[in-house]
Amino acid sequence: MIRLEDIRLFVRSAALGSFSNAAREANLLPGQVSAAVQRLERELDKRLFARSTRSLRLTAEGERYLPYALEMLEVVQAGAESLHSGDEAFSGELKISVPSDTGRNVLLAAITAFCEQHPKLTLRLALSDRISDVFRDPVDVAIRYGVLDDSSYVALPLAQDNRRVLAASPDYLARYGRPESLDALASHHCILFTINGHAWDRWPFDTEEGPRELKIHGRLISDDADVARRWAVAGMGIVYKSWIDLYPDIAAGRLEILLPQIPGQAAPLNFICPHRRQFSPAIRGLYRQLQQALSEMTGRR
Repeated sequence: MIRLEDIRLFVRSAALGSFSNAAREANLLPGQVSAAVQRLERELDKRLFARSTRSLRLTAEGERYLPYALEMLEVVQAGAESLHSGDEAFSGELKISVPSDTGRNVLLAAITAFCEQHPKLTLRLALSDRISDVFRDPVDVAIRYGVLDDSSYVALPLAQDNRRVLAASPDYLARYGRPESLDALASHHCILFTINGHAWDRWPFDTEEGPRELKIHGRLISDDADVARRWAVAGMGIVYKSWIDLYPDIAAGRLEILLPQIPGQAAPLNFICPHRRQFSPAIRGLYRQLQQALSEMTGRR
């Protein structure tokens, strides 16, 4: 008889590409994970992985079986959650990945309040600007900017009309003046941050003449978008970031919007879950809470 736990370990091994990584995640020994997969292979009478000393990859049979294994796990989870669909006392663990700046300065209060409202729920929060792979990384929800190209994600909109804006501190503008055009940015100090290891040094805009992309040079570059925002607040230069990220500083007068007549790049904020995953009551509750928290600032754009 096929064991549900063996299916679960097969799925995680396929996602992580390693019995050792799957074992570490499940707090097991690598040999226990290997034995579980071997049991599953015997039950199916098919080899699911091609193994070598350096790699682990799915066979053609493993590739065909994986979607059904995922669906089995999802059906079991959905059945369990349906028994508690009317119970607002959420429990269990919820793993969330959020961009650094948005997580710390915009959404942390709402996420903390959600945790306080549901004391039986454990939240594991990861703050990172890396594009999270919700299959490979063990997360239940990934909150990310941008238009999604991958149809294997299920996404709910948190702020569809959000855009990037240019901003600088009053102190910076007093010292260096206010740029009157996009071309004038070439003579200003611009602050850059990296995305997936690459400096985001091409800033796109939607001008009246059509889309335009500027090649930006700056002496301040960080792999943390929150640091870029802090440098702008400190008067170190001009930053080009999401309106949502800059809203608290703009509302408090720490930053001012530049060239507001030129629309910045669209930056919709999405609430992402794995493909075909049933949205649990806890995930739906978190989505409503974050939507409400963002509604005021997006309405002020």
